[in-house]
Amino acid sequence: MLNKSSIIVDKVWNYCNVLRDDGVSYGDYVEQLTYLIFLKMADEQTKPPFNKSSIIIPGLDWQSLLERDGDALEVHYRHILIELGKQKGMLGIIFRKAQNKIQDPAKLKRLIMLINEETWVGLDIDVKGDIYEGLLQKNAEDSKSGAGQYFTPRSLIKTIVEVMQPELEMKIYDPACGTGGFLLAAHDYISKIYNLDKEQKKNLKFNTLFGKDIVDGVARLCVMNLYLHGIGGEESPIEVGDSLSADPGDRFEMVLTNPPFGKKSSITIMNSEGKADKQSLVYERPDFWATTSNKQLNFLQHVKTTLAINGKAAIVLPDNVLFEGGAGETVRRKLLHECDVHTLLRLPTGIFYASGVKANVLFFDRKPASEEPWSENLWIYDLRTNKHFTLKQNPMNYEDLKDFIKCYYPKNRRERKETERFKVFTYDELIQRESTNLDIFWLKDESLEDFENLPNPVVLARDIIEDLETALEQFSDLYEDLDGEK
Repeated sequence: MLNKSSIIVDKVWNYCNVLRDDGVSYGDYVEQLTYLIFLKMADEQTKPPFNKSSIIIPGLDWQSLLERDGDALEVHYRHILIELGKQKGMLGIIFRKAQNKIQDPAKLKRLIMLINEETWVGLDIDVKGDIYEGLLQKNAEDSKSGAGQYFTPRSLIKTIVEVMQPELEMKIYDPACGTGGFLLAAHDYISKIYNLDKEQKKNLKFNTLFGKDIVDGVARLCVMNLYLHGIGGEESPIEVGDSLSADPGDRFEMVLTNPPFGKKSSITIMNSEGKADKQSLVYERPDFWATTSNKQLNFLQHVKTTLAINGKAAIVLPDNVLFEGGAGETVRRKLLHECDVHTLLRLPTGIFYASGVKANVLFFDRKPASEEPWSENLWIYDLRTNKHFTLKQNPMNYEDLKDFIKCYYPKNRRERKETERFKVFTYDELIQRESTNLDIFWLKDESLEDFENLPNPVVLARDIIEDLETALEQFSDLYEDLDGEK
């Protein structure tokens, strides 16, 4: 027998498929659900037993949608989205630049009635959260939407949070928060580890978790995701904007983040002929060690800036950050000296929705100024060599990461022991490597020795293209630097 949550999930998904036949993508559907469920929940808050004042402007509320049909409904719904997008706080974030993507008034009415059949505030937080997380994952799986870059595998997020061990009273930040996976996992971890009293629950809800994202639509999904999980209030914990544009001023005890893929920051400009052109975006910041258009290096520097002294960070980074020369070498040397860079997790391919990504998780703690380098040992866990995962047939799950958690030994990192996949490298060894290259391997790749089990030619070709693109980018950066010195 199906429970209530399963019935609701089935209803939500079935109607999603109806709208997809009409050309409404998963992303559009999730956005429309976000607007409508929020309006319905706000309406429920005004009724017994809550009896709260409405945060929605009179005449733009849920009841005003129920009273209309046909073209009048569609026109009024568009009016609601525009007006609420002008508001401050959570309302402004959720409805910012909102548009109606369901043009058929009859289908819009059906979706409104579908949502109206349920008492959403009465639903268990886990149920609401599971429904929404499921929608976000489906949206990420839809390759046409491009939303996969904002969705980090939940098994990886859970693992990172488990070894980072967020604590009560910490301020936790994600400067590229996507749909809020890291913030939700930190919230769940703290909720389960500690027996929270009423005041601590309130602090966790309003004063612990913070994020920022440059994309309006993604920030809206994040705010709603947190809201449905009981996080945040009328003031949004999420900002919309470019995290890299400036030092935010705030400092955090923990930063957990997976910046968007893509090596370069750029802006689109129109040339004199009216054609779109891309121009590298270089951030000139006094708190940065190196000036570069490499987005990943900039995020790494930004994370270091936002950490409080003795604050802890975990950041997902592509391979090029480990070996790139020039600005890359400068950043690595500075990071090893000024922070305790203690752990690197080499991730396998096939776990992200953006194909061909070679990524790692770098763990480090910010330390006070010192003449002596803070990094003594970097422990590297190789989860890539001879590991083969795919998103659907063989997805990476939490069980695949348990050995890393065991080796990380969060209780006392000084008692770590080397294993076949977990090796330690001293500061002196690292600093003596050419360009302070941290792209270190020691396991034999069985596929390179067994010609019958070579990777798919498409995978090999993609790897070659990625390596060539990285080399070309480095030559291009070098050319720009030399040209600028003329």
